[in-house]
Amino acid sequence: MMNFVRRMAVSGAMVITFGMSVLAQGQTAPVRDDAAVTLKGAPGTAPHSWTTEQLVTSTVHDAWMLSGRNEDQFFEMVKELAAMSAQKRGLMLPETDAAGRKAGEMIKKQARKDPDQLLYAVVDRSVVKTGTKTPATTAK
Repeated sequence: MMNFVRRMAVSGAMVITFGMSVLAQGQTAPVRDDAAVTLKGAPGTAPHSWTTEQLVTSTVHDAWMLSGRNEDQFFEMVKELAAMSAQKRGLMLPETDAAGRKAGEMIKKQARKDPDQLLYAVVDRSVVKTGTKTPATTAK
């Protein structure tokens, strides 16, 4: 899963280029919740200061602002949402460069198309299109 999500970033700056263009349009930032639960990030990254509820209910633009306009933090959000989507849908994310690039390009394209849509919806559509069904567990 981690390799798949890393490969999503290779697809061409992901959604970050979108986020910067939205900022140039002068949209206002959402209010940041300083009381948010801190979530542990991947090894070597700083802790996060958003709640799962904030993340799931954030538009693409809101998530960019919530990340502090930080590409690494935004990418952590996308990874968290991809893992959540795959788990909820019973899917595995392929560990190939091609699948990662495909997912990243889908996310970038959809995010640019409508910055006011939920980031989770964008990531979920990508997971559905690139994920594969998990093997059924055998009954004993």
